Amino acid sequence: MKIKNALLSATTALLVLCMVGCKNNNNQQASSNGTDMVAEGNPEVAEITGAPKVPAPVGKRSPKKLIVNLVTSEKEGIIADSIPYTFWTFNNTVPGSFIRVRVGDEITINLKNDANSVLPHNIDLHAVTGPGGGAVASSTVPGKETSFTFKAINSGLFVYHCAAPPVPMHIGNGMYGLILVEPEGGLPKVDREYYIMQGDFYTKASTIKKGVMEFDNDKAVAENPDYVLFNGKKGALLGANMIEAKVGETVRLFVGNGGPNLTSSFHVIGEIFDNVYLEGGSTISHNIQTTLIPAGGAAIVEFKCDVPGDYVLVDHSLSRAFNKGAIGKLRVSGEANPKVFNAKTVAKE
Repeated sequence: MKIKNALLSATTALLVLCMVGCKNNNNQQASSNGTDMVAEGNPEVAEITGAPKVPAPVGKRSPKKLIVNLVTSEKEGIIADSIPYTFWTFNNTVPGSFIRVRVGDEITINLKNDANSVLPHNIDLHAVTGPGGGAVASSTVPGKETSFTFKAINSGLFVYHCAAPPVPMHIGNGMYGLILVEPEGGLPKVDREYYIMQGDFYTKASTIKKGVMEFDNDKAVAENPDYVLFNGKKGALLGANMIEAKVGETVRLFVGNGGPNLTSSFHVIGEIFDNVYLEGGSTISHNIQTTLIPAGGAAIVEFKCDVPGDYVLVDHSLSRAFNKGAIGKLRVSGEANPKVFNAKTVAKE
């Protein structure tokens, strides 16, 4: 009996230690992901931007209470060349507005569905911990508005999208964007930041309006897109729309993939990514040539511009780039750097 009591006492002690340890581990996790951070002040309206622009870095500020205002709309725009298409959008753009917050922030999403919309819309933010990522709380019929509040407890770069049924149709029409949750203390400083988001589009002639293209469900099910595009339009990052930097500057690209189906093999021809935040999280890899971005995923890539010239951004599944539109350019200006790259050639006899 004494031995049995001793064993029971030892077992009880171990269970208590385990419970204390588990509680301490949980507290440490909570501290690391922002659940114990208290947002300060009265709510203020967050700055949001259209691609390829991004809002100013968060920096070292304390957590805040923020309001993000979004409008869902169904509108006609140009998808390629002079071809009109009926897009479904957040804030009238594809991709939707870039949202930038920090871990510990309390964010209220106000979602208004335009009165001219035909269908209900909502928003599922992959940065949200809660039913449907907010989709359940934000289901909004045309002409109405819904709101919900969430706490940003995990840092990273996250996709958001409409999750109203049929979900592939809403996403396939362009209803996606990115939300960046910066870690405590902010991201390291860089010289330039840009917002790029890939999507695959499936089209057919509209049955409602002559000369306009609309979503083709059969092509989407077969995963056979007519277009694979950066920022919702062929040429959105070409010509006068190309992004820019200078020799010596470090560029950070926030790259998302709305899908709804294809995985992106993101690559910048003539550059090597110094840092890649894999899947938009905290794991960083170095000296990467091409990074995979799944549908509904994102990545942060950083590189220093050492040599002037035009650098081509592609999905390295290259038929998508050169035949379906997944191509853009970064123009780097400044002095030549022959120690890194010398374009001069010498003719041999």
